[in-house]
Amino acid sequence: MAKLGNPKNTIEILNKYEFSFQKKFGQNFLVDTHVLDKIVRAADITKDDFILEIGPGIGTLTQYLCEHGKQVLAIEIDKNLIPVLEETLADYDNVEVINEDVLKLDLKKIIEERNGGNKIKVVANLPYYITTPIIMGLFESNLPIENIIVMVQKEVADRIQSGPGTKDYGSISVAVQYYAKPYIAANVPPNCFMPRPKVGSAVLCLTPHDNPPVQVKDDKLFFQIIRSAFNQRRKTLVNGLYNAGIINLTKEEISEAITRLDKPVNVRGEALTLEEFASLSNILSEKI
Repeated sequence: MAKLGNPKNTIEILNKYEFSFQKKFGQNFLVDTHVLDKIVRAADITKDDFILEIGPGIGTLTQYLCEHGKQVLAIEIDKNLIPVLEETLADYDNVEVINEDVLKLDLKKIIEERNGGNKIKVVANLPYYITTPIIMGLFESNLPIENIIVMVQKEVADRIQSGPGTKDYGSISVAVQYYAKPYIAANVPPNCFMPRPKVGSAVLCLTPHDNPPVQVKDDKLFFQIIRSAFNQRRKTLVNGLYNAGIINLTKEEISEAITRLDKPVNVRGEALTLEEFASLSNILSEKI
Protein backbone atom coordinates (compact mmCIF):
# COMPACT_ATOMS: atom_id res chain seq x y z
CA MET A 1 0.00 0.00 0.00
CA ALA A 2 1.30 3.47 -0.92
CA LYS A 3 2.38 5.77 1.93
CA LEU A 4 -0.36 8.17 2.92
CA GLY A 5 2.01 10.94 4.05
CA ASN A 6 2.02 11.84 0.36
CA PRO A 7 -1.00 14.13 -0.39
CA LYS A 8 -1.53 12.50 -3.82
CA ASN A 9 -2.00 9.06 -2.22
CA THR A 10 -4.34 10.51 0.41
CA ILE A 11 -6.54 12.10 -2.28
CA GLU A 12 -6.60 8.82 -4.23
CA ILE A 13 -7.80 6.73 -1.29
CA LEU A 14 -10.40 9.34 -0.26
CA ASN A 15 -11.76 9.46 -3.81
CA LYS A 16 -11.79 5.67 -4.11
CA TYR A 17 -14.01 5.36 -1.04
CA GLU A 18 -15.96 8.55 -1.84
CA PHE A 19 -15.14 9.63 1.67
CA SER A 20 -16.81 12.78 2.98
CA PHE A 21 -15.29 14.53 5.98
CA GLN A 22 -17.45 14.49 9.10
CA LYS A 23 -17.47 17.85 10.83
CA LYS A 24 -18.84 16.25 14.01
CA PHE A 25 -15.65 14.14 14.29
CA GLY A 26 -13.33 17.07 13.59
CA GLN A 27 -11.52 15.19 10.82
CA ASN A 28 -8.28 16.69 9.47
CA PHE A 29 -5.79 14.19 8.02
CA LEU A 30 -2.03 14.77 8.11
CA VAL A 31 -0.33 15.04 4.72
CA ASP A 32 3.23 15.94 5.68
CA THR A 33 5.98 13.34 6.10
CA HIS A 34 8.21 15.72 8.11
CA VAL A 35 5.52 16.11 10.76
CA LEU A 36 4.93 12.34 10.84
CA ASP A 37 8.66 11.83 11.45
CA LYS A 38 8.61 14.42 14.22
CA ILE A 39 5.71 12.65 15.99
CA VAL A 40 7.47 9.27 15.87
CA ARG A 41 10.70 10.89 17.14
CA ALA A 42 8.90 12.80 19.90
CA ALA A 43 7.27 9.57 21.10
CA ASP A 44 10.68 7.85 20.98
CA ILE A 45 9.05 4.74 19.52
CA THR A 46 11.09 1.53 19.48
CA LYS A 47 10.47 -2.07 18.44
CA ASP A 48 9.57 -2.87 22.07
CA ASP A 49 6.67 -0.43 22.24
CA PHE A 50 2.94 -1.09 22.44
CA ILE A 51 1.19 1.99 21.04
CA LEU A 52 -2.38 3.10 21.60
CA GLU A 53 -3.46 5.39 18.76
CA ILE A 54 -6.64 7.41 19.17
CA GLY A 55 -8.27 8.57 15.93
CA PRO A 56 -6.18 6.88 13.20
CA GLY A 57 -8.35 8.42 10.46
CA ILE A 58 -7.30 6.79 7.18
CA GLY A 59 -4.17 5.30 8.77
CA THR A 60 -1.52 7.87 7.76
CA LEU A 61 0.27 7.99 11.11
CA THR A 62 -0.72 4.38 11.85
CA GLN A 63 1.50 3.15 8.99
CA TYR A 64 4.49 4.92 10.59
CA LEU A 65 3.67 3.56 14.04
CA CYS A 66 3.41 -0.01 12.70
CA GLU A 67 6.84 0.33 11.06
CA HIS A 68 8.54 1.63 14.19
CA GLY A 69 6.68 -0.08 17.06
CA LYS A 70 5.93 -3.61 18.19
CA GLN A 71 2.12 -3.46 18.29
CA VAL A 72 -0.46 -0.76 17.51
CA LEU A 73 -3.99 -0.64 18.86
CA ALA A 74 -5.95 1.99 16.93
CA ILE A 75 -9.35 3.24 18.09
CA GLU A 76 -11.50 4.91 15.45
CA ILE A 77 -15.01 6.26 16.11
CA ASP A 78 -16.08 6.69 12.44
CA LYS A 79 -17.39 3.40 11.03
CA ASN A 80 -17.02 4.78 7.48
CA LEU A 81 -13.25 4.70 7.94
CA ILE A 82 -13.03 1.03 8.90
CA PRO A 83 -12.99 -0.33 5.28
CA VAL A 84 -10.43 2.36 4.37
CA LEU A 85 -8.19 1.28 7.26
CA GLU A 86 -8.53 -2.37 6.24
CA GLU A 87 -6.95 -1.42 2.91
CA THR A 88 -4.34 1.11 4.05
CA LEU A 89 -3.09 -1.15 6.89
CA ALA A 90 -3.33 -4.45 4.96
CA ASP A 91 0.49 -4.75 4.77
CA TYR A 92 0.91 -4.73 8.57
CA ASP A 93 0.31 -7.69 10.87
CA ASN A 94 1.00 -5.74 14.10
CA VAL A 95 -2.10 -3.56 14.17
CA GLU A 96 -5.63 -3.98 15.54
CA VAL A 97 -8.40 -1.49 14.83
CA ILE A 98 -11.37 -1.06 17.19
CA ASN A 99 -14.39 0.87 15.92
CA GLU A 100 -15.52 2.58 19.14
CA ASP A 101 -15.73 5.88 20.98
CA VAL A 102 -12.55 5.94 23.11
CA LEU A 103 -14.40 7.72 25.93
CA LYS A 104 -16.74 4.74 26.30
CA LEU A 105 -14.09 2.01 26.36
CA ASP A 106 -12.59 0.33 29.41
CA LEU A 107 -9.04 1.06 28.28
CA LYS A 108 -7.49 -0.35 31.44
CA LYS A 109 -9.08 -3.75 30.78
CA ILE A 110 -8.16 -3.69 27.06
CA ILE A 111 -4.51 -2.82 27.76
CA GLU A 112 -4.32 -5.49 30.44
CA GLU A 113 -5.60 -8.06 27.91
CA ARG A 114 -3.46 -6.90 24.95
CA ASN A 115 -0.25 -5.88 26.73
CA GLY A 116 -0.30 -7.59 30.12
CA GLY A 117 -0.69 -4.26 31.92
CA ASN A 118 2.79 -3.17 30.78
CA LYS A 119 3.52 0.46 29.93
CA ILE A 120 2.19 1.83 26.68
CA LYS A 121 2.75 4.92 24.56
CA VAL A 122 -0.26 6.94 23.46
CA VAL A 123 -0.24 8.78 20.13
CA ALA A 124 -3.22 10.76 18.88
CA ASN A 125 -4.23 13.36 16.33
CA LEU A 126 -7.12 14.64 18.41
CA PRO A 127 -10.25 16.38 17.19
CA TYR A 128 -10.05 19.84 18.73
CA TYR A 129 -13.50 19.78 20.29
CA ILE A 130 -12.71 16.73 22.43
CA THR A 131 -9.03 17.26 23.31
CA THR A 132 -9.51 17.97 27.02
CA PRO A 133 -11.91 15.10 27.83
CA ILE A 134 -9.61 12.59 26.11
CA ILE A 135 -6.40 13.83 27.77
CA MET A 136 -7.99 14.01 31.22
CA GLY A 137 -9.73 10.65 30.65
CA LEU A 138 -6.37 8.99 29.92
CA PHE A 139 -4.90 10.31 33.18
CA GLU A 140 -7.97 9.61 35.31
CA SER A 141 -8.18 6.02 34.03
CA ASN A 142 -4.87 5.38 35.79
CA LEU A 143 -3.41 3.61 32.75
CA PRO A 144 0.22 2.42 32.62
CA ILE A 145 1.36 5.22 30.28
CA GLU A 146 4.98 6.01 29.46
CA ASN A 147 4.19 9.09 27.40
CA ILE A 148 1.38 10.77 25.48
CA ILE A 149 2.07 12.51 22.17
CA VAL A 150 -0.94 14.44 20.90
CA MET A 151 -1.58 16.70 17.96
CA VAL A 152 -3.76 19.49 19.33
CA GLN A 153 -4.80 23.02 18.47
CA LYS A 154 -1.80 25.33 19.04
CA GLU A 155 -3.84 27.46 21.42
CA VAL A 156 -4.65 24.41 23.59
CA ALA A 157 -0.99 23.31 23.66
CA ASP A 158 -0.01 26.82 24.79
CA ARG A 159 -2.63 26.74 27.54
CA ILE A 160 -1.56 23.32 28.80
CA GLN A 161 2.08 24.30 29.22
CA SER A 162 1.44 27.81 30.60
CA GLY A 163 2.33 28.96 34.10
CA PRO A 164 0.72 31.37 36.63
CA GLY A 165 0.21 35.00 35.71
CA THR A 166 0.03 34.41 31.94
CA LYS A 167 -3.09 34.96 29.84
CA ASP A 168 -3.06 31.30 28.68
CA TYR A 169 -2.91 29.86 32.22
CA GLY A 170 -6.16 28.15 33.17
CA SER A 171 -7.76 25.13 34.80
CA ILE A 172 -6.47 22.80 32.04
CA SER A 173 -2.88 24.01 32.71
CA VAL A 174 -3.10 23.12 36.41
CA ALA A 175 -5.01 19.86 35.87
CA VAL A 176 -2.63 18.46 33.24
CA GLN A 177 0.51 19.63 35.08
CA TYR A 178 -0.73 17.78 38.17
CA TYR A 179 -0.47 14.56 36.15
CA ALA A 180 2.36 15.22 33.67
CA LYS A 181 5.17 17.43 32.43
CA PRO A 182 4.12 19.08 29.15
CA TYR A 183 6.26 20.46 26.35
CA ILE A 184 5.63 21.38 22.71
CA ALA A 185 7.77 19.28 20.34
CA ALA A 186 6.69 21.00 17.09
CA ASN A 187 4.34 23.63 15.73
CA VAL A 188 2.33 22.47 12.72
CA PRO A 189 0.81 24.94 10.22
CA PRO A 190 -2.66 24.39 8.68
CA ASN A 191 -1.25 23.43 5.26
CA CYS A 192 0.01 20.11 6.71
CA PHE A 193 -3.58 18.84 6.88
CA MET A 194 -6.39 17.89 4.55
CA PRO A 195 -8.75 19.65 4.73
CA ARG A 196 -6.86 22.67 6.06
CA PRO A 197 -8.05 23.70 9.52
CA LYS A 198 -8.51 27.41 10.23
CA VAL A 199 -5.97 27.35 13.07
CA GLY A 200 -2.42 26.16 13.70
CA SER A 201 -1.65 22.94 15.55
CA ALA A 202 1.13 21.64 17.78
CA VAL A 203 2.63 18.30 18.72
CA LEU A 204 2.34 18.20 22.50
CA CYS A 205 4.33 15.74 24.60
CA LEU A 206 3.06 14.76 28.05
CA THR A 207 5.34 12.74 30.32
CA PRO A 208 3.38 11.44 33.33
CA HIS A 209 4.93 12.03 36.75
CA ASP A 210 5.94 8.89 38.64
CA ASN A 211 4.36 10.59 41.67
CA PRO A 212 2.24 13.75 41.61
CA PRO A 213 4.40 16.84 42.29
CA VAL A 214 1.94 17.84 45.04
CA GLN A 215 0.00 15.86 47.64
CA VAL A 216 -3.73 16.55 47.92
CA LYS A 217 -6.05 15.10 50.56
CA ASP A 218 -9.15 15.17 48.38
CA ASP A 219 -8.66 14.85 44.61
CA LYS A 220 -12.27 15.68 43.81
CA LEU A 221 -12.20 18.90 45.85
CA PHE A 222 -8.83 19.87 44.35
CA PHE A 223 -10.17 19.70 40.78
CA GLN A 224 -13.43 21.45 41.75
CA ILE A 225 -11.40 24.33 43.24
CA ILE A 226 -9.30 24.62 40.07
CA ARG A 227 -12.38 24.75 37.84
CA SER A 228 -14.13 27.29 40.07
CA ALA A 229 -11.01 29.47 40.28
CA PHE A 230 -10.93 29.96 36.50
CA ASN A 231 -14.65 29.79 35.68
CA GLN A 232 -15.03 33.55 36.08
CA ARG A 233 -11.54 34.90 35.46
CA ARG A 234 -12.44 38.49 36.33
CA LYS A 235 -13.65 37.54 39.80
CA THR A 236 -11.45 37.22 42.86
CA LEU A 237 -10.67 33.69 43.99
CA VAL A 238 -12.80 34.17 47.11
CA ASN A 239 -15.86 35.10 45.05
CA GLY A 240 -15.20 32.38 42.48
CA LEU A 241 -15.07 29.67 45.14
CA TYR A 242 -17.95 31.07 47.17
CA ASN A 243 -20.27 31.49 44.16
CA ALA A 244 -19.47 28.02 42.82
CA GLY A 245 -21.22 26.48 45.83
CA ILE A 246 -18.82 23.54 45.96
CA ILE A 247 -17.82 24.12 49.59
CA ASN A 248 -20.11 24.76 52.50
CA LEU A 249 -18.05 27.61 53.98
CA THR A 250 -18.58 31.34 54.52
CA LYS A 251 -16.74 33.97 52.51
CA GLU A 252 -14.75 34.83 55.64
CA GLU A 253 -13.62 31.20 56.05
CA ILE A 254 -12.52 31.03 52.41
CA SER A 255 -10.70 34.37 52.77
CA GLU A 256 -8.89 33.11 55.86
CA ALA A 257 -7.73 30.00 53.97
CA ILE A 258 -6.34 32.17 51.15
CA THR A 259 -4.44 34.46 53.54
CA ARG A 260 -2.78 31.36 55.00
CA LEU A 261 -1.10 30.99 51.58
CA ASP A 262 0.45 34.47 52.11
CA LYS A 263 -1.76 35.77 49.33
CA PRO A 264 -3.91 38.94 49.42
CA VAL A 265 -7.64 38.37 49.90
CA ASN A 266 -8.40 39.90 46.49
CA VAL A 267 -6.08 37.51 44.62
CA ARG A 268 -7.37 35.89 41.42
CA GLY A 269 -7.06 32.21 40.59
CA GLU A 270 -4.62 32.82 37.74
CA ALA A 271 -1.97 33.99 40.25
CA LEU A 272 -1.79 30.65 42.11
CA THR A 273 0.75 27.95 41.32
CA LEU A 274 -0.06 24.23 41.25
CA GLU A 275 1.54 23.95 44.73
CA GLU A 276 -0.63 26.79 46.08
CA PHE A 277 -3.80 25.24 44.68
CA ALA A 278 -2.86 21.98 46.41
CA SER A 279 -2.23 23.80 49.72
CA LEU A 280 -5.52 25.69 49.43
CA SER A 281 -7.38 22.47 48.68
CA ASN A 282 -5.86 20.82 51.78
CA ILE A 283 -6.67 23.82 54.03
CA LEU A 284 -10.29 23.95 52.80
CA SER A 285 -10.57 20.17 53.14
CA GLU A 286 -9.67 20.46 56.83
CA LYS A 287 -12.19 23.28 57.35
CA ILE A 288 -14.99 21.30 55.71
